[in-house]
Amino acid sequence: MPNALCHFELTTRDVAAAKEFYGKVFDWTFEDMEMGDGQVYTGISVKEGPGGGMMAAPTPEIPTAWLIYVQVDDVTASVTAAKDLGGTVHMERMPVPGMGWMAVIADPTGGVFGLWQEDKDAK
Repeated sequence: MPNALCHFELTTRDVAAAKEFYGKVFDWTFEDMEMGDGQVYTGISVKEGPGGGMMAAPTPEIPTAWLIYVQVDDVTASVTAAKDLGGTVHMERMPVPGMGWMAVIADPTGGVFGLWQEDKDAK
């Protein structure tokens, strides 16, 4: 379903504390996945609706924050449209091997969100 909210992601300085908090508050479950270079991505499973993930902030200047992702048919075209409409690109189109492509942009008011394009051939 294009343009639906499809994923949510928490970047935090304390993944263990976040897992404990959200696991108890919402009964979410978690699965850690190695990303290489010692980094771990934690998948979040929810009972209903889109799932998500969390990870440690890769640099000290990145604040703890939630990011939503919007599903699109073409990340490249969506990034171009966002730029044309005054958006700012924080992360250009990036592959997520075996899954799809993502980008992170901000709207003209500063609201940051992610774009997600599923790799339909990866299924």
